[in-house]
Amino acid sequence: MPQQRFPKIEILSIAPHHISFILSETDTSMANSLRRIMIAEVPTLAVDLVEYSENSSVLNDEYIAHRLGLIPVRYTPEGSTGGGDCHQAFLPNRECVCYDRCPRCSVEFELDVNFDKVNTTRPDQERDLPLTVTSRDLISNNILVAPAHFLNEEEQDESHDEGISIVKLGPGQHLKLKAIARMGISKEHAKWCPVAVATYRFWPVITINEEACNMLTLEQKQELVEACPDRILELDEFTGNLVQVENAYEMATFTEDLKVAQEAMKKRPEDDDFVHVVQSTDRFVFSVESTGCMDAEDILLSSLRVLKDRLNYLAAEVEKLKD
Repeated sequence: MPQQRFPKIEILSIAPHHISFILSETDTSMANSLRRIMIAEVPTLAVDLVEYSENSSVLNDEYIAHRLGLIPVRYTPEGSTGGGDCHQAFLPNRECVCYDRCPRCSVEFELDVNFDKVNTTRPDQERDLPLTVTSRDLISNNILVAPAHFLNEEEQDESHDEGISIVKLGPGQHLKLKAIARMGISKEHAKWCPVAVATYRFWPVITINEEACNMLTLEQKQELVEACPDRILELDEFTGNLVQVENAYEMATFTEDLKVAQEAMKKRPEDDDFVHVVQSTDRFVFSVESTGCMDAEDILLSSLRVLKDRLNYLAAEVEKLKD
């Protein structure tokens, strides 16, 4: 019978748009399942239907609809300040009993920008410039749902626009539309993907053979330090011994040069390595970056919920087969 495992998660760093954590005491099947769920099966909101009343801009209807679909739509639960999981607040459109759409399965955004009207309120030095229509111009009928204009405050400070650019209007041009956002998953369409980055790598296991290293001169030890391009080793300033740097797990990606340098220093080819670097098979470093539709922490929690639901469903189906 396989040995029962109890996976653990250790948070390395956390911010609204990014989370880094260690998944341990499990294997690659669990790590890859978690990564794939974060990419493809965490439900989010995205613009799924666009109804045009007027579009005299330089872009056609389909092009603008595509741009609207890629704007992250953020659901903020009551009493919260960050983007959260929307699976309990909305129903998938196909499961809703309404005829077309309702507040339970969709959110409506209205956009109405007329260059000639807006231009009269602009500063004199900007009146000859095109007017940029951004996500700020999308007005939601749900106070808990709004476009994610920026990923963080730093991005907002560096931006020249007030939100995500949709189209530019010139004199005489007018854009009026209604955009309907629905809940979905990225397995159906990439516009529902909550992550910009969701990757993991194996934790490096660095073993320093103290007995063998004592046979090396200080110059040879320094050569080993410099041989590795990732700089995962350093010399202890008091003892002169080889030690791994504090954040070696973040830097250890390529150690072939270190292996070549060791081979040249060995008296016999069969001698043990001075420094041995291998990939752990039960410890993984994850890095997850949000698109802005959800906080990175909520993406992780939502993916764990989806994984749990899938496993419970599988267990129930297996029990049915037994009966």
